[in-house]
Amino acid sequence: MKNYDPDDRLADEVSEVPQRTELLFNQRDTGERLAAGLSPTEPGRAQPAEETWVPLPMGSPLVGGAKGVRCSCLFLKVCPVFVFLLLPSAAIFNMISSQCVGRSVCVFLVATYTDGRPTENAEWFCKWLEEASTDFRYGKSYLKGLRYAVFGLGNSVYVGHYNTVGKNVDKWLWMLSAKRILTRGEGDCNVVKSRHGNVQADFQAWKVNLLSRLQALAKGEKKSCSGKCKGGSSCKDKNEEVTSQDVLMFQVDRIESSSEEDESGLADERTSGSVVDVEDLGNIMTSAKKSKAENDEGQMVKMNGGKKTEDDGERREMITPALREALTKQGYKLIGSHSGVKLCRWTKSMLRGRGGCYKHTFYGIESHRCMETTPSLACANKCVFCWRHHTNPVGTEWRWKMDPAENILQESIEKHQNMIRQFRGVPGVKAERYEEGLEVKHCALSLVGEPIMYPEINTFIRLLHRHRISSFLVTNAQFPEEIRNLEPVTQLYVSVDASTKDSLKKIDRPLFKDFWPRFLDSLRALGEKRQRTVYRLTLVKAWNVEEMMAYAELITLGQPDFIEVKGVTYCGESAASSLTMANVPWHQEVVAFVQQLADMLPRYEIACEHEHSNCLLIAHTKFKVDGEWWTWIDYERFQELVVVHEESGGQRTFSASDYMSRTPSWALFGAQEQGFDPADTRFQRRNKTKDVSGC
Repeated sequence: MKNYDPDDRLADEVSEVPQRTELLFNQRDTGERLAAGLSPTEPGRAQPAEETWVPLPMGSPLVGGAKGVRCSCLFLKVCPVFVFLLLPSAAIFNMISSQCVGRSVCVFLVATYTDGRPTENAEWFCKWLEEASTDFRYGKSYLKGLRYAVFGLGNSVYVGHYNTVGKNVDKWLWMLSAKRILTRGEGDCNVVKSRHGNVQADFQAWKVNLLSRLQALAKGEKKSCSGKCKGGSSCKDKNEEVTSQDVLMFQVDRIESSSEEDESGLADERTSGSVVDVEDLGNIMTSAKKSKAENDEGQMVKMNGGKKTEDDGERREMITPALREALTKQGYKLIGSHSGVKLCRWTKSMLRGRGGCYKHTFYGIESHRCMETTPSLACANKCVFCWRHHTNPVGTEWRWKMDPAENILQESIEKHQNMIRQFRGVPGVKAERYEEGLEVKHCALSLVGEPIMYPEINTFIRLLHRHRISSFLVTNAQFPEEIRNLEPVTQLYVSVDASTKDSLKKIDRPLFKDFWPRFLDSLRALGEKRQRTVYRLTLVKAWNVEEMMAYAELITLGQPDFIEVKGVTYCGESAASSLTMANVPWHQEVVAFVQQLADMLPRYEIACEHEHSNCLLIAHTKFKVDGEWWTWIDYERFQELVVVHEESGGQRTFSASDYMSRTPSWALFGAQEQGFDPADTRFQRRNKTKDVSGC
């Protein structure tokens, strides 16, 4: 199966760019002519540049749907301007060669994909362009006369290959003597680093400059002089020579600078307009590297009480207006600038007496009294099965404004209670459970993102416990030190989505370069905890169900108290993932996997089952007392232990066995109820879209 990575969703987001950019476009039967391999326009039918702009519609023969615009090659003719999209590789080759004469301008929109490689339908073109740029048989002047501009799309959190394809295409064209008409643009999906707030705004800003430049070219104007030419010399030949600015375009690219050439500190070299001597290149490169290092140094922010070099007032909010709109539409109640709360479908179900979630079956949670929230919407992974469809931001460290933990908790409880109040008087809702639901007793820190990234996570947990609310925290095993520094929680989860380095990269698509050492160290950190710990395995058929021995080795490494094994939930088609219903295992397949895994673990057995969540629980045998399972939690006892722990300044600790409770027979594996509480009534949906949200 294809290995998607950091920028694959970003590549799909490019599909929305053409219809929003309103590029000058002659719409007359262009799709049919392109499909037939003909020129998109007829001689003498040119439209003036002042004609009304027509947005390119998605799904048209030009655009070809959401997945078609992963790499687009646009050809614009100056006065008039026309747009060509999605030509086959051979057609692109022939078209570029033919555009070296005349007044044509080629504009390339390219996205960076897996490990800095081009998207699938751009691989042939990029390979040809790279080889041609170094092949003596083509010659350095092969594309002389071609005028071009490049806009790359990427995500700066992937430092090692941010916008690599855009930079390379720009460099290779330049090496073949093509002439750049505009500084390379870069769209950044990382809202923290994006110059204009998001990738769409980055493109819009670049598009304005592009159209302005095209209009100038259409009028026969050359690029205006900055007025800083040495000795008052003429700029007449500036566009014809290789200047120091042209050289720096690509020298700085090699040290991974952004497209902000005009704003760097190399003004003297760049405004000289003179040809660069070979012996001067060393000095120029040294200055460029020093400037980049100084810029990067001031942006680092340590988490969990570390030194901060950015003032909180200067940092951006995590929730941008576009993100706020998207999450609100999905039912999130947003809190401050980086937190959120949402009503779990199992909360709604238990209010109606239709059964609770698997945590109710495995650990005795009252689902109608459980609040699902997060103090950090950001995550360090882009998992293929994320049911949030990657609408949340990503990052490897805290770079946003930070709200106080007290405000987050207070607003979370208030917004959760307001959502519960909406069920008052709803048919089927049990009155006693409605009243109980208004009092939050459990908190699942698993809504979205990575809660442990929040620098004040320990304060937030202490506040939960002071309100006598139990804490169930889920982390994606990329922050080992934060796990070690974490205050005692009721139950600490680590998502173990794969058991090998390659499969973890394919499924979780982590942002960290050292994701595998971080993953293993996180499991070791989990093993050092004395409170209840859980491995959470999500099975994706044809992706991670064949790695039985590797899973057993990881379990030996972290020695968790429990292992939850759940079949992946299909959340519908998404541009961010290639998963289909074929990747969802049947419950019998999950049972078979769990049985094989349990047989390989000497001190673990299958304890519980929740058939309607397609989930099973493997428990350590220390929770089997006199032949009976004690996987449930004594929540009142836990709160007492936490108080003693805090009052002693952390000197008096406690373990998982200090607050365990006996598991009822209906929750056990092999029971006739298959994990469904007999106090409730099973409800079967018919001809209705299933709500897949939940913890």
